[in-house]
Amino acid sequence: MHSYDFRAIGYPLRLHSGARALDRLPEEVARRGARRAFVVCGHTVSRKTGLIARIRELLGGRCAGVFDEIEKDTTLPSVLAATEAARAAGADLVIGVGAGSVIQAARVVVILLAEKRPVRELITQYPEQGPAVSPKLLEPKLPIINVLTAATTAQNRAGSAVKDENVDHRMEFFDPKTRPVAIFWDADALLTAPAALARTTGVSVFWRAVMNLGATRMNPLVEGDRLQAFRLARNALPRVSDPRDAAPRIDMCAAAFLENRDADYGGAPFERHWVARVVYAFAAAVFNLHPHVGQGEANSALTGTVMRRLGGRNLQEMTAIAAALGAWEGGRPASDAPLRAADALEGIFCSVGMPTRLRELGIPRASLPRLLEHSLKNFNADPRREFVKERDFLLGVLHDAW
Repeated sequence: MHSYDFRAIGYPLRLHSGARALDRLPEEVARRGARRAFVVCGHTVSRKTGLIARIRELLGGRCAGVFDEIEKDTTLPSVLAATEAARAAGADLVIGVGAGSVIQAARVVVILLAEKRPVRELITQYPEQGPAVSPKLLEPKLPIINVLTAATTAQNRAGSAVKDENVDHRMEFFDPKTRPVAIFWDADALLTAPAALARTTGVSVFWRAVMNLGATRMNPLVEGDRLQAFRLARNALPRVSDPRDAAPRIDMCAAAFLENRDADYGGAPFERHWVARVVYAFAAAVFNLHPHVGQGEANSALTGTVMRRLGGRNLQEMTAIAAALGAWEGGRPASDAPLRAADALEGIFCSVGMPTRLRELGIPRASLPRLLEHSLKNFNADPRREFVKERDFLLGVLHDAW
């Protein structure tokens, strides 16, 4: 059903896509008046590809330096080190080069450069009673440019999650002023990503596209973005691992971009949809506590079981998902929809070599209680802290998913 009472918000940015798109990077840096552009990336991109050398050559004297030690899942020590390196270089603009972990790190770097409070005061707070609270970060921030090497919804969002071994959940930062001023989907840059990375990020984008189609009411702008994101991601998924073809990787970037835009246009994927919310929280716990696991693998290993166990809470949404996947026929009982949608999704995941159970990821069953506790503090999935009331039930779901 359409909803015609809505608010849409647009954020200014310039997006460059395709062959030699990165050639316009100096233009974007100059547009911001920057003279000390600082690059943040991971060591694989800088040491096993020629991408950072290309960026240095393009920027010339405007490149103030490179920090290439951002770690998977955006670890706090690597972000702190990047912040100090950027400060020492006198950075006046930050360029994130990579996928989700690096793009999130770039945002946190500009936050830490600007805000004067301790890190623990800048992150989302989880009081014992009541909803989570995200503090306001009011200081002006340096501009950010993102150069993607793989599709990610992190590309133009305002929130970032950081991993700290001393905290029992992800450290969550939120600041709309950290949205990028420019994004690059350069064909050669995207082809630097190994097949495994392109596949896991592609599965994450596809997963979100599927979950979003479970909404029962969408305004016309959201509906258009969601349908197109699903079409792009579904068609690109079987081809995204091809190391010679940038087209499906750009399609995945476009699908991820549309998923973010639909949120800006009034979409709320996790507000009423239990399957999406629980998988999102569980998956975040999995890949943060088990660094060898990617987000795509975590999503694929969890979704079928969670859908079978929790889909009954949202039968109308599950029916919409099953229909989008071609697994639903009119006239069938709505109670069949979660099972049919789960079977269809697991078939798609298996077809691209992804797991459908946690044990396939090498995760010991003994770690499930810790995974659960980690998932109980996730602002995007559970801002009202509803999961805490269902701790025992959710632990049972994790055991079923194992």
